[in-house]
Amino acid sequence: MTTDAMERSPAQTGLMLPCRTMWSREIVRFCRQRSRVIGALGTPLVFWLLVGFGLNKSFQLPGAAGSISYLEYSYPGAIAAILLFTAIFSMISIIDDRREGFMQGVLVAPVARTSIVFGKVLGASTLAVGQAAIFLFLAPVADIHLRLIEMVATLAAMTLVAVALTGLGFWMAWLMDSVQGFHAIMNVLLLPMLVISGAFFPLGDGGATPVVVLRWIMRLNPMSYAVALLRWAMYFGPGPGPAGDRIGLPMALGVTILFAAVTIGLSIRSATRDTSKALQ
Repeated sequence: MTTDAMERSPAQTGLMLPCRTMWSREIVRFCRQRSRVIGALGTPLVFWLLVGFGLNKSFQLPGAAGSISYLEYSYPGAIAAILLFTAIFSMISIIDDRREGFMQGVLVAPVARTSIVFGKVLGASTLAVGQAAIFLFLAPVADIHLRLIEMVATLAAMTLVAVALTGLGFWMAWLMDSVQGFHAIMNVLLLPMLVISGAFFPLGDGGATPVVVLRWIMRLNPMSYAVALLRWAMYFGPGPGPAGDRIGLPMALGVTILFAAVTIGLSIRSATRDTSKALQ
């Protein structure tokens, strides 16, 4: 059977079976490479603790009613960082699969290309939410006490953010030729997206030109809305932050859903149309 014929018969295997297979492969690969926890969970944890304890006494949140520690303010940002790092490390596997020949075998199989996207994204999202959920046990350290309803809301928000970020990671990894290129994109684009999101440092209400420019960049940054959504879920309210940086719940939820839809759509489009890189 030719490649074109196999591409026209994905219904032979359905969507769920290949999707579940790709999902389970991500979980099994993670269990065999548990050192990835150090990169995805350890790096944000060390940063949060070291910087948090270092800035706790000197940190002052503009416009906040009462004293807010830096550990508490940056806690949702640390969770966003865990989700982002997990998405990055998980989607590198696409480049490895291409180099090892596994992806070529999947692409010529009689399966829907969308199952590749959904399987990889769901697998990476499961790992991201699982690792971030472990981090939730440190919430009392940040003086954040989550009730059951807040815990459920936070897990739901983390799942949505994880899907959006893993979709972005899939799309970018699909276009990359090497792991080095993927890391370069991470350093140039993904990390600045996290930093300029209000996750770790508030911009305040100042009127200086650099602050105004950064605030506009923050408003255009989808990670700002993802972090805001995590704050809303944890506090069941807007959470701590300067009035000028606060994002309403409908806006945070709507933009994050749109972010996820766009990244998944780009991933599906790349997987179904641009297969030349993966078949090399």
